[in-house]
Formats: sequence, structure tokens, C-alpha cells
Amino acid sequence: MSDRLMVESVANGTSDGGVKMALDDCKDLLQSAIHELEASGVFVNSQSLPEVFTNSAELKNWLGAVIAYQQSCLDGFDTDGEKHVQGQLQSESLDSVMKLTALALDVVAGVSKVLSELGLNLTNRPVRRLLGLDKYGFPSWLYPHDRKLINEASQGSIVPNAVVAKDGSGQYKTVLEAINAYPKKHQGRWVIYVKAGIYDEYITVDKAKRNIYMYGDGPAKTIITGRKNFAEGVKTMRTATFTTVAEGFIAKGIAFENTAGPGGHQAVALRVMGDRSAFFDCAFRGHQDTLYAHAHRQFYRNCEISGTIDFIFGYASTYIQNSKIIVRKPKANQQNIIVADGTDQKNMPSGVVLHNCQILAEPSLEAENGKVRTFLARPWKAFSRAVFIENTIGGFINKEGYIPWSPAAPNNEHAYFGEFGNIGAGADASGRVKWAKGLISKDEASQFTVDNFLQANSWLHDTGFPFDASFTKN
Repeated sequence: MSDRLMVESVANGTSDGGVKMALDDCKDLLQSAIHELEASGVFVNSQSLPEVFTNSAELKNWLGAVIAYQQSCLDGFDTDGEKHVQGQLQSESLDSVMKLTALALDVVAGVSKVLSELGLNLTNRPVRRLLGLDKYGFPSWLYPHDRKLINEASQGSIVPNAVVAKDGSGQYKTVLEAINAYPKKHQGRWVIYVKAGIYDEYITVDKAKRNIYMYGDGPAKTIITGRKNFAEGVKTMRTATFTTVAEGFIAKGIAFENTAGPGGHQAVALRVMGDRSAFFDCAFRGHQDTLYAHAHRQFYRNCEISGTIDFIFGYASTYIQNSKIIVRKPKANQQNIIVADGTDQKNMPSGVVLHNCQILAEPSLEAENGKVRTFLARPWKAFSRAVFIENTIGGFINKEGYIPWSPAAPNNEHAYFGEFGNIGAGADASGRVKWAKGLISKDEASQFTVDNFLQANSWLHDTGFPFDASFTKN
């Protein structure tokens, strides 16, 4: 299909490198969608009906990712000259699949709700086949010594599988070499230590390289940097300095940067697509679109995330805890937006939760004394979801809190932007826009604790990362 569309674009005189990039990205994304659908099918066929709905969170996770990949495919055709290709691809190939996937998601969510209302226990239990559990019940992506690995990395006593050092004192001089050294059919964690240094390279951790644990000497010392950007003709997905598609990726003590600056427009520092990914004591530095939380379940703690426009965005179930959200000064006549969530269907399990974070202005923005409009979020897609729990919010945030996506596509009818237990000069919700959810009750906010939102007890405990499973101040 994509090859034919490329030929037609050439014939119409509208093709350029952008169309080819978008079509190539579609091939990769739709292949990932097929993988998720196959996993869903195996799961449904290998479990009893009660087991299917007992573990409905896993099924919704896969189906939500399918919708994310399909929508991301269409997102790639982002210029006026590419819209006809987008429309043709959608009408001929994607519309029916997206509708069927959304319907399946609605069915799972609906039946789960009914069972819950009947008082049946829907607590997730381990699913042996699809979660990769071994005969002892341990996940293949998680071994009992993972918690020990985290602690040993902090103490400098861990023995890594690969050491990266620019000065030649390690086995590899680039991060990519160490990742590519991952053995085929490797079992357990592949541990990479990246020594202090600035690594100017573009890296993708492909799907086969599961369960990598990569740690550095701290985000001020170990830095992975790049500067690809949309202004230079690169599609947003491809601007990422570091991309991980693999399940179970863990990083600690590393900075991921995109130094394109505000003039580069979309310029991603980190793109994460693999399920059960976690980042601790890391930094993500950029301007527009810094952190692309693309799909699946992701956890960030003790991190710094900086940017200007939509700098935390994507289709994932994203939980950011005990971190600093640093808003930077944008270009003249630009405004800042922290979160742009891509939840496109009501029952997708996705969204962004900020819990116990500090939302700060960098000094150059603070010096503007409120001249730069700054908002907590805007709805990228129809059912955009962002929740702010027990954060300290600076007074530079505009009292309205949120803005529509655009005049042509406001996306604010079904958006869910909730706030609970926040403090600080910017936490007063009395002036928030009427269409946002605004203040929510503790009971409603409890749906968005890390345990409920990410099913943390089934995987996050054993990463060794500290996390707060519930509220910390209320």
C-alpha cells in the first residue's frame, strides 16, 4: 500500500523526502501494531473468559498501543502537501482497523466495569504466556537481582556486561556499540555502564534487545546528545536523540538532550515505545517535544524534564513522580505548554500523570515576569488526559491552566485535565477554563495513583526504583 502511495505521489508531483519518511515510519509502526494484535489474540485464545477480564489491564495496554501506532502513522503526514496521502491511507487502510480496535477496547472496558460493579475481583494476576513468565513465575524481563543491580550501580560495585568510555578505558567508545553488542537470545538483564562524557550519537534500542539496564555517572556527567529537528526537514519521530522500542528498558543517571533550540521546532530528546520502561535520576533537555512518551507504560522518578512547547507528549500511560518540570523561555511570540497527551479513544488506558513534582520556570523565563503565557496542558487528541496530583506549581502558570489544541481542532469537548492536592502560587484552580475537569476528589484522584494507573505492583516494585504507590501529602 505505501509503495503504491509513493508512486502516486511522485506522479502527482507532490512527493518529497517527507512523504517517503512518513510512509517508511508507517511500515514500522503498523508492524508494531500487528505484533500487539497478535499478542492480544494469543492472550484471548489461551485464557478462560474470567482470566481475560481479570487481566483486562494488560489487554487494554496492547490495544491502546495499536491505536497509538495507527494514529502515529497518520501524524507523520504533517504538511499541507502530504495531507492527500494521509487521507488516502486513512480511508483505504486504517479507518476500519482503527474502528475495530477501538470497539474491542470498548468491549473490554465495558465488561470489566460490569464485572467490577457485580463485586467480582479484577485485581491483575500474572499472565504466564504473554508476560513472559518462567516456570518459577518470574517475568523473563525481570530477574530477582534487579533491585540489587540498582543499588550496586549507585555504590559503584556492579559488574556490567558492557562499559562505554570516550577515552577508550571501556570496551566500547560509543553507546550504540554497546547496545549492538547485546547477544542474541540473551536471558536476564544486559547491563551497560556509560562513563562520564558527552556522547554525540543517535541510538535506537530495537524490539529484540529486551531488558537493558543502562546507567551513567549522573545526568551532569553522562550526556547523550543530538540536534535533529523538524525545521531541517526531519519528521518528529526521527528527531529523537535516543529511541527505545524494547520492553523493560531501565536507565539511571543519564541525560538525554536535543540541542536544536526553539528555532528547530519539534526536536525530541527521548522517544520511548517499549512497555514497562523506567527512568530514575535522569534528565531530558530540549525545547519543543522534548520527551516523546510514545506508547505503553512508562515511569519516571527523580528526573528533570525541560522544554517549551508540548515537551511531554505522546500516547503512553506516563507517570512522572518526584521530578522537576522546568519550563524554558521560548521564541518571541510563542507560548509554553507542558503536556500534550494523545489519548484518542475514551477507553484507551493512556494519559500523563504528574505526582509530587515541582513545576518551575528557568531563570530566563522567570525574568519575563509573566509576559510569556504558560499552560499546564492542551488536548492533542479528542480524549486527551492529564492529571496533576500533589505538585508544587509555580506562579508563572497562567490562571486558565489549559488551552484548546488549535482553533480548527480544539479537542476540548472530551478532554480530562484534573487537579488534586497541588500547592504553590500556580495551584489556584478557581480561574481554570470551564471545559477542563479542574479540581477532583481524592476518590477520583485515586484512579491515577501509580499502582492503579501503571499496575505498578505487577512490575515496578522489582525494578529497584523507589516509588510512592499512593498519595504522599493527603
